[in-house]
Amino acid sequence: MKKGILSLLLFLMAPFGWAQFNLTSGKPVKVACDGVEERVVHTALELFSRDVEAVLSTSLEVNAKQGDIIVGTIGKSPLIATTGADVSVLEGKTQAFLLTVLSDGRLLVAGSDRHGTAYGIMELSRLLGVSPWEWWADVTPDKKTAFSLPFGFKTLQAPSVEYRGIFINDEDWGLMPWSSRNYEPADQQQIGPKTNRRIFELLLRLRANTYWPAMHECTLPFFLTKGNREVAAEFGIFIGSSHCEPMVCNAAGEWRRRGEGDYDYVNNSTSVYRFWEDRVKEVAGQDNIYTLGMRGVHDGKMQGAKTVDEQKAVLERVLQDQRGLLAKYVDREVTSIPQAFIPYKEVLDIYNAGLQIPDDATLIWCDDNYGYIRHFPTPEEQARKGGNGIYYHVSYWGRPHDYLWLGTFSPYLLYQQMKLAYDRGIRKMWILNVGDIKPAEYQMELFLDMAWNIEQVAEQGVTAHLKNWLVREFGAAHVAETLLPVMQEHYRLAYIRKPEFMGNTREEERDPIYKKVKDLPWSEQAIHERLTKYASLSSTVEALESQLPANRKAAYMQLVKYPVQAADQMNRKFLYAQLARHGKADWEQSDVAFDSIASLTRRYNALQNGKWIGMMDFQPRKLPVFRRVAHETAATPMVKEKSPVYKWNAVDCATGTPVPCEGLGYEGKAAGIRKNTSLVFTFDDCKTDSVEVEVRLLPNHPLDGKQLRFTLSVDKSAPQTVSYETKGRSEEWKENVLRNQAIRKVKLPVSKRKSHKLVIKALDEGVVLDQIMLF
Repeated sequence: MKKGILSLLLFLMAPFGWAQFNLTSGKPVKVACDGVEERVVHTALELFSRDVEAVLSTSLEVNAKQGDIIVGTIGKSPLIATTGADVSVLEGKTQAFLLTVLSDGRLLVAGSDRHGTAYGIMELSRLLGVSPWEWWADVTPDKKTAFSLPFGFKTLQAPSVEYRGIFINDEDWGLMPWSSRNYEPADQQQIGPKTNRRIFELLLRLRANTYWPAMHECTLPFFLTKGNREVAAEFGIFIGSSHCEPMVCNAAGEWRRRGEGDYDYVNNSTSVYRFWEDRVKEVAGQDNIYTLGMRGVHDGKMQGAKTVDEQKAVLERVLQDQRGLLAKYVDREVTSIPQAFIPYKEVLDIYNAGLQIPDDATLIWCDDNYGYIRHFPTPEEQARKGGNGIYYHVSYWGRPHDYLWLGTFSPYLLYQQMKLAYDRGIRKMWILNVGDIKPAEYQMELFLDMAWNIEQVAEQGVTAHLKNWLVREFGAAHVAETLLPVMQEHYRLAYIRKPEFMGNTREEERDPIYKKVKDLPWSEQAIHERLTKYASLSSTVEALESQLPANRKAAYMQLVKYPVQAADQMNRKFLYAQLARHGKADWEQSDVAFDSIASLTRRYNALQNGKWIGMMDFQPRKLPVFRRVAHETAATPMVKEKSPVYKWNAVDCATGTPVPCEGLGYEGKAAGIRKNTSLVFTFDDCKTDSVEVEVRLLPNHPLDGKQLRFTLSVDKSAPQTVSYETKGRSEEWKENVLRNQAIRKVKLPVSKRKSHKLVIKALDEGVVLDQIMLF
């Protein structure tokens, strides 16, 4: 009897056991997608077709009625109703998608709108094993004989941030020469439609929808390059523009071509107005995010107005006129048009002077170009209809020094600042300055993954996210024990000092002394320790290369080997030069490092039969830091390291509740201190009646726009209040961002007792402690 019941159960369960979604190598994949779907959905299907061919060696067949995969947008496609699936979870959502395996084994890909449906298709490519970097970093997908999803499989996803994208910037030494001379050779220097098609494909795979095109004078402007607009429409990309490009007009590249007279709204407003008007009329029918306001051509201050009050008066008029253009040519209901205002550099002073921004425009806040956000929305700003956005850098040209080359920006700092931004209401638009995209691939994906699903990234943490990224690109065999620790240490060492900062030079300074390579304030011991750490990374990376499959070696060179080994050689070039200046090393070691960087770069550009020729330049702007180091003798002795009696990382406190900042800090153990709370560090008997305490903190900016303060005390001594916020581009700020620490030294009295307590208390929100040392 029992045997009969069991047989009956197995018989009844059999259909469900087989009702999984299956794709088989060599068998065409049939997709049902109605013709009413918008262009970006069909674009995503074209990419998926390429992926199916790459993985399963088969073709994609699309028709309007039947298929193993049903693709549709709610409220638009009649196909969804025929499946009987409950898609109510998509209602009211933006850019959301649902993937679910139906009881008959078919797969439904449903979107809340055109973007959601397209992202759902791209999610299927991810499940198939295709990396978003399959073209941009040559992560060739593995072949499979079959692919399946179990019955009951379901994933519902929607973005955390509405507008998510990148800004191509400082393209002079990478993307522009590669595009115009190698990828799509043209009569003019341009980033044309063939290149932009690849960029937009990457954005679609990374679930991004916003693009600020390259805007330097060396590049033919986006809207003056034939075909760019049409490609953006194919991929559903919103075209925006930077802080100095109002009304999607590239003033730097277009004013000399289309403008008349000076770019001056005080003395030449008629010509400037016509300049904006012509563009708005031209592009009114496509997806744009219009930047409001005005600065000077390129990255300069406004012309025709000097004082803050004068500039404020001009901007009030500019905003009114620009809104009038939008109402006239785009939509009478101007509040429905995506708009942004970016209080960057001196414009922040004008905003703080009381400039009123239309409530429906998104306020785009900025970091200080080195990853530390300058302003977080007040409660009033958070409540605005237009919401708040962020313009963030992982690549930068400017003072105190560029970092355009190696993509070493700390992913832990990126996470800490962007999570803080999201928690404080910056949720409408996230734009990342990625330079040339390469070699900031990982930072770009982390940023966009956070913008897509910040809760998921927060739950797993940066280390797990980085691990998963490496596993996806290179397989699990060597990641946990080898590759993950290598990349963590690579980012940690660069956090202490980026490769571009190793010459101890500066840019955009009047004093020529800043152009001259100088010693870093490091002892001989510290230099040798750093050289040893980098040498270990380099040798590990070299050894691992031979163990990787052939279809991932080009990706390995781009994503791991080049950045790690080039950073190693840059450190060798300068640190051996510093030792040689003091007669403690041979100059040849520095010269060989320079030659190694050049050789590595040639190998990078020769990858994939020359696919990347012109993309990687190890001497952007030909700055002094990138040259061979001159053989000179030091006039002053090398610094001698003063060893602390006690040293703690923030998380080493004896009592208190630190807020850990994963991976952040010189040793990856920094922590926040909540306002009006303390961390206590204990130490033993002290032979002197006082100690010098050196406090090292994250060089961030106040969360409330006012102050960053803490108190220090030993035992029951009176607490000393210490402030460390910086203003503008002060000398202290420059030193802080170059070394990634704000430093304060305080002398405190110590009584005679066997054990002592050092107490640090935060007086303001935003205090992040890295290290404390006692001398």
